[in-house]
Amino acid sequence: MNIAAFDIGGTALKMGVVTSAGELRVKGKETINHSDGDQILQAMQTWIAAHPECEGVAISAPGYINPHTGFIEKGGAIHKFDDFAIKAWLEARTRLPVAIENDANCVLLAERWQGKAAELTNFLVMTIGTGIGGAVFCNNQLLHGAHFRGGEFGYMFTERPGPRDVTRYTMNSTCTLRVLRCRYAEHVGKALEEVSGEEIFDRFDAGDAVCQRLVGEFFNGLGAGLYNLVNVFDPQVILLGGGIVERPGFLQLMRDQMAWFGIKNQIDTVSSGNDAGLIGAVWHFNQQYRSQNSDHS
Repeated sequence: MNIAAFDIGGTALKMGVVTSAGELRVKGKETINHSDGDQILQAMQTWIAAHPECEGVAISAPGYINPHTGFIEKGGAIHKFDDFAIKAWLEARTRLPVAIENDANCVLLAERWQGKAAELTNFLVMTIGTGIGGAVFCNNQLLHGAHFRGGEFGYMFTERPGPRDVTRYTMNSTCTLRVLRCRYAEHVGKALEEVSGEEIFDRFDAGDAVCQRLVGEFFNGLGAGLYNLVNVFDPQVILLGGGIVERPGFLQLMRDQMAWFGIKNQIDTVSSGNDAGLIGAVWHFNQQYRSQNSDHS
């Protein structure tokens, strides 16, 4: 069975055709302008129409999502998706079964299905990008929480709140790639769009003093969050995802930082890379429509 799989982000939509056994046969990507929900929906319908062999739709998306009803309470950076019944909306237009799950949860499910966590019973996933995402696998099951908000690691404090809005002291506001880019752009007098995370890390590797300081703060913030998670959940491992973790040397830098926090061996990277969201979304689809599938493992 072929499934049209989508990994929705604020800046890009990843698309694929994936078998129910988890084999990624075709993939594509579309840049999303200004977190435009209408553009995302149109691109998804175009992809589905271009791949008539697909018999279902699997979606990985940011925000607070009820994976049973397919209702998005909050769509993260994609405000169009706030209070949006995306499953019902797509099913009415495509006549295909649709399943949707939170994006970080999908990364975790991919790791549990085909990755480094296949034999684990207690592990976490943290995704590092425009925001900080997370997912919890505890006592052999995915933790959703009472309101489908479990794993929102980005809202943890990295420093003691001061007199400003308390959200300014969370991981989402202190140690994301966007924050790193904003701080560097401000220092060098450039627009945010002119600065990439790759440039900052290249300059860090070259010994640039400003980038050394900024990247050091970035790792320190991540380290504080990871330290809290290790001591709260006692996981076998925390797997890190997001484009940045594929950069050569990133994992060693993160492990060096964690050694300062007294933690050495509980950090690793996801094995599915940027395809993890697509793969995990299909695993979730399989569970939602298990009676319709007989060829997945």
